[in-house]
Amino acid sequence: RRLSQLADHAEIEAYAAELIDRFGPLPDEVEKLLAIVAIKLALIAAGVEKLDAGPRGATVAFRNNRFANPEKLIGFISDQPEGAFLRPDHTLVIKREWSREKDRLAGSRQLADELASLAA
Repeated sequence: RRLSQLADHAEIEAYAAELIDRFGPLPDEVEKLLAIVAIKLALIAAGVEKLDAGPRGATVAFRNNRFANPEKLIGFISDQPEGAFLRPDHTLVIKREWSREKDRLAGSRQLADELASLAA
């Protein structure tokens, strides 16, 4: 219940520190859970409805098929070294090499944070 009330990255870090103080080092599963909460917070800030990450990259669906700052999104797409494009259904496709789960989680967090900063 407390996880659902965390509002930003600072609160997530404080909660993680509290867990470490009370129970010792965090298991991998708890670290993954906290990373997923951080990703969700950034996606909400970016106006993202859905993010699907896989071994070859990610797809991003925006709420109401709109992004808060389309000009910045276009710049972001053109700056992607491995490739990115918008499909006709307004889904953003980001090409990446994320063969390991750890890479997908880290890449999803970075992508969510970048989209949140573009939307602000």
